[in-house]
Amino acid sequence: MADTNITRLAGQRETGDRARLRFERSLQVCPPWVQRMGLEAELTGHSGCVNCLEWNEQGTLLASGSDDLNAIIWQPLVHKQLCLLRTGHQGNIFSVKFLPSSGDRIVATAAADCKVHVHDINTKEVTQIFTCHTGRVKRLATAPNVPYMFWSASEDGTIRQFDLRMSSRDAMILVDLTQYCGTSVEVKCISINPRRPEMMATGANDPYIRMYDTRAVTAHRTKHAERRRGGFHGSSEAELNLPAGCAQYYVAGHLPMKQSDYQRRFRTLVSTYVTFSPDGNELLVNLGGEQVYLFDVVRPRKPHRFQLGDYMPATLQPHDNGVVSKAHHSVAHAAASTSNGVTNGIAAKLHHTNGFSLLEGKQQPRTTLKPVGNLPPRAEALKLRANEVFCRQQFSLAIALYNQAIQLSPNSGILYGNRAAAYMKRGWDGDIYSALRDCHTALSIDPNHIKAHFRLARCLHELQWTKESLDCLNQFRGRFPEHAHSQACDMLDKDIKASLFSKSDHDEDKSTKSDTSPNRRRQGDAVSEAEKTLREKALDYETRFCGHCNTTTDIKEANFFGNNGQYIVAGSDDGSFFMWEKKTTNIVRVLRGDDSIVNCLQPHPSHCLLATSGIDPVVRLWSPRPEDGSNEERLVEEMESAALANQKRMNADPLEVMLLNMGYRITGISEGSDDEAGDGPAQCRPS
Repeated sequence: MADTNITRLAGQRETGDRARLRFERSLQVCPPWVQRMGLEAELTGHSGCVNCLEWNEQGTLLASGSDDLNAIIWQPLVHKQLCLLRTGHQGNIFSVKFLPSSGDRIVATAAADCKVHVHDINTKEVTQIFTCHTGRVKRLATAPNVPYMFWSASEDGTIRQFDLRMSSRDAMILVDLTQYCGTSVEVKCISINPRRPEMMATGANDPYIRMYDTRAVTAHRTKHAERRRGGFHGSSEAELNLPAGCAQYYVAGHLPMKQSDYQRRFRTLVSTYVTFSPDGNELLVNLGGEQVYLFDVVRPRKPHRFQLGDYMPATLQPHDNGVVSKAHHSVAHAAASTSNGVTNGIAAKLHHTNGFSLLEGKQQPRTTLKPVGNLPPRAEALKLRANEVFCRQQFSLAIALYNQAIQLSPNSGILYGNRAAAYMKRGWDGDIYSALRDCHTALSIDPNHIKAHFRLARCLHELQWTKESLDCLNQFRGRFPEHAHSQACDMLDKDIKASLFSKSDHDEDKSTKSDTSPNRRRQGDAVSEAEKTLREKALDYETRFCGHCNTTTDIKEANFFGNNGQYIVAGSDDGSFFMWEKKTTNIVRVLRGDDSIVNCLQPHPSHCLLATSGIDPVVRLWSPRPEDGSNEERLVEEMESAALANQKRMNADPLEVMLLNMGYRITGISEGSDDEAGDGPAQCRPS
C-alpha cells in the first residue's frame, strides 16, 4: 500500500469505470482494515445449514445453498433477499455457481442427491437437470469468460464437464479417478485457474492435489456403471484418457509417510477445498485432518530429505569410516537451494503427445540465497525477542517473531536455524517437516551451520526417514569431528539404530502378512502403476498456515483475501474463522463466525467484505467496523490459545471430538493451556 499513489488513483477514479475498479481493488484489503474486521450484518432466510456461498462477478449479488434444499439470491450491499429458488433437489445443496456471461441470470446447483440443476433466476424455474453422477456432487467450478460450460466433482470418483448447448442430459467424463485409485476414491473439490482456464485442480479423499491440463484430456461418455461392472481397468486404459504429462500432483512432503500413521489413529486426510490465487500462480488447499497449504505452480518445489554429500565442500575427501564416499554435492550446489531448503531442481517439463506441457512457459528459477553478515536492526531486535520467548517455551510466539525477522532478512541462516528449533519444540502437525526444510535452508546459506546440520539429522529421524537420518548423522560426525562423540550425537545414534532394528522387524512381519492375506493384495492393487508414478513425482508446498481445525466436515473452505491474495482465511471446527498474513503466515485476526462450525468463506471480488456461513442457518457479512471505540463482540482475543486448542482438537480421540461437537467441554482440549509447559528447560537453544 505504501507504493500506491492514492491521490492519483482518486483522480483517475472520476474518469471511468476501469480506473474506479483499479482503485477499489488496489486498496481492497490493507492491515488497518483487517484489524477492524467485524460483523456487519446477518442475512436470514434459510432454515438449515448454509453449505455454499458464491458472489457474482461484480459483487452485487450473493448466492447461498442450504440443507433446506433452497438457494437464495441476496443483495448483500443492502442486506436484502432478492429471490428464493426452490431447487427441486432431494438432498443437501453443496455448491452453487453463477454461470459466466449469463447476465447473472443462470445459476447451477449441486447436491447430495447426486444431481446438478440449472436455474433461471428471472423465472425461478429449473431449466435443466443432470443425473449422470452416482455419488454426492460436492463442488461445481466455472471459468471466467467461458460461457455455457461448468465442471463438477463428485464422490463417485469422476469429474464431469457440462455444456448447456448440448441436448444430451449426460455430461462428458473428463477425469475418472476410479481407473487410477480404485472404487473407493471420492473427488471432493475442484477449481479452474482464472488466468489459464485449461489448468484444473482437484482434491480427493487423500492428501494429493491433482492438476490437469484439460487441453490434453479426451472427454468421453462411458457410463459409470459399465466401468464399475468390469472392475478395475488398470493404468493402460486410464492413459488413453489422461496422456502422460497432462497431470501434475502436489502434496506436503511429509504426508505420504505419515498417512498410514494417521489412518491407524482413525484420522483421515481429505482435501476439502482447493482454489487458485487471483493471478493463477498459486494453489491454496484446505486439507482436512491437517493444515492449510499453499503450492506455487510457477516455481514448484521438489520435496527434499537428505542425500549423501549434501552441503559437503567439493574439496573434502572421504573419511576413514567410509561414510562420505563421494562429495558430489558442492557448496555451490547447496547454495542453489530454494528459500526453504528444498533443492532448486524444477520438475522436468512433461510433454504430451500433442506437444502440450502442463507447466510449459510458467516455471521460473528461484533466487539463490547468499549469506548475510549482521542482521538489520529491526530483524536483530525481532530475533532477540524471539529467542527470549523461546526460552520461556512460548514456541508459537517465537515462530511468529522469526517469521517477521525472516521477511526482513531472508538470507540469514541463523534465523532459519532458530525457527527450526522452535518448530521442533512446538511439535504441531507438520512442524518437524517444516523444521527440516528450515535446516536445509540454513545449510544452503551456511554449510558450516553446526546446529542446523545436527537438527536436520534429528528431523529425519523424527519423520521416520531412518536411513537418511543415519547418513546425515554420520556425515555430521565426519564433518565436525569435535562434536562426533558428544552426548547428543551418541543418544541420537542410539535412537536411529534402534529404529533401524525395529523397522527391519516390522518390514518382515508386514511382508509375511501381505503374502498370506488376499485382502491386502487386493487393497494394494487398487492403485494403478500410473497413479503411483504420479504420486512419486508430486511437488512440495510453498508455505502452510496453522491454527484452525478441520476434521468434522468435508466442505470447509480456505480462500485468498485481497486483490493480490495478501491474506488467507479459513473456517474452523471451533466456530471461528482465522485470518493469516500470507507473507509471514502469522495469524492476524480470529473471529467467532458460527455457534458450531464455520465452513464457507467467500471474499467480495472488489471490496473489503467477507461472507461466511456454517451450521447456523444464516449468512454473515464481515467488514471493517467504524473507529468509534466500540469492541467487537465476536473477536477472539487469545489467538494463540485458540490455535493451540484446535491443534489438540485435531489430535483428539474421535469420541472426544464428537462430544466437543455436541457442546461438551473436555479438559486439555477445550482449553488452550499448554500441558507441556512444565517439561523442563527447552533443548536445542536458539543461536
